[in-house]
Amino acid sequence: MSQATNSHVKLEAPRARLSPSVAFLQWALPQLGLTWTGFRRVRRQVWRRIGHRLGELHLSDPDAYRAYLLSHPEEWHVLDSFCRISISRFCRDREVFERLARDVLPELAEHALLHGNGRLRVWSAGCASGEEPYSLLLLWHFELSGRFPNVILDVLATDVDEVLLARARVARYRGSSMRELPRAWRDAAFIPAGDSFVLRDEFRSAVAFRRADLRVERPDTTFDLILCRNVVCTYFDEPLQRRTLGGVLALLRPGGAFVIGKDERLPRGLPGLTDWVPGRGIFRRAIALEACAAQHTEAPQCS
Repeated sequence: MSQATNSHVKLEAPRARLSPSVAFLQWALPQLGLTWTGFRRVRRQVWRRIGHRLGELHLSDPDAYRAYLLSHPEEWHVLDSFCRISISRFCRDREVFERLARDVLPELAEHALLHGNGRLRVWSAGCASGEEPYSLLLLWHFELSGRFPNVILDVLATDVDEVLLARARVARYRGSSMRELPRAWRDAAFIPAGDSFVLRDEFRSAVAFRRADLRVERPDTTFDLILCRNVVCTYFDEPLQRRTLGGVLALLRPGGAFVIGKDERLPRGLPGLTDWVPGRGIFRRAIALEACAAQHTEAPQCS
């Protein structure tokens, strides 16, 4: 009888022990307002940087680095810099750009003309090495500029990483980063340079690049379109998402468009946005955002 009863008892499998590097990241990331869920797939990239730092500091293991952080608060800024992830290419998630060209940008351009404004102001927030803002500029040039000859696309691109911004200004890219870019656009807008392609001057000079940390800095103007893809809603924890998005959305004019990554999700209950293109991470600012803006502290302007 006892044997029959015991045969139905399910023994819980022992939990796999976390590696020291994973345990460290699960402890450290929340201290920076970052989420382990967002970093799980890129943890090896982050840990390679940390491992190099351990060598510089002559520290033996993650526990030693944890102790070092606790005794050297300034080191948190160094660790934060290791957590900047750049995964970018031209026209990433091409359908998003197609919907911007078909549905969003024409309406924004018509609004600008209706209100006597010859400029569409665009902010690429977290632009990495420039593929996103240049993609948008090329889309406008090849698809829409002929339809709206009296509208200029005014593009500001910001990132926290000066190294990536330097690459963006040089605008030299491998062909692998252009696999979603229409071939005709590549041939017209880029000059072959060995195994790379360099964006022509007339396109490169049309984007203004500035350093800004989205968490604490923002531009001093409003925008018709803001792209904030695959950064805030992927790597930041929810409290930091809400604070950051509050500051970002305060700069989006009523009726303007806001774009996140197509697989990202906004924090629940974020006010002032409605779906523009459902399922593609494209939203419209539908109402005033005073309530949202009041939730974040005043941040310095980027210059």
